[in-house]
Amino acid sequence: MATVELRFSALPEHVRTARLVAAAVARRAGVDEAVLDEVRLAVGEACTRAVGLHQSSGVSAPVRVALIEDEKQFSIEVGDEAPRAVPGDRVPGARAGEGDDLEAEGEDEMGLAVISGLVDDVEVTAGESGGLIRMSWPTTPATLLP
Repeated sequence: MATVELRFSALPEHVRTARLVAAAVARRAGVDEAVLDEVRLAVGEACTRAVGLHQSSGVSAPVRVALIEDEKQFSIEVGDEAPRAVPGDRVPGARAGEGDDLEAEGEDEMGLAVISGLVDDVEVTAGESGGLIRMSWPTTPATLLP
């Protein structure tokens, strides 16, 4: 299992670099050419989401991207360190919008919807210490040239 790790400051201009690196590593790992645009778009959405969460939460830690090449699949993990409220943490009696940034929450949901539409195998986890989006695509084994 080969892994490429990328960490970048939570700035929008670094998302493009993450997309380019992800597409290059996915191609080398054996992801079908027809799927590379989906990989690029999904990584862009996940990284943009992580950057937004870091900026809105005031987190200075870098966004983490792991590109993992397994025998039959290629996985990408995009991690952030923006804390999320755990179910039940909401202040009793608070009205919708109090203590929440509804616009950021809506953008967050939209980004997750786009990712889910692009990737068949996606897993999203979040908690007090941040979140992780794990996406996977099948690979075709490399054929050796004679």
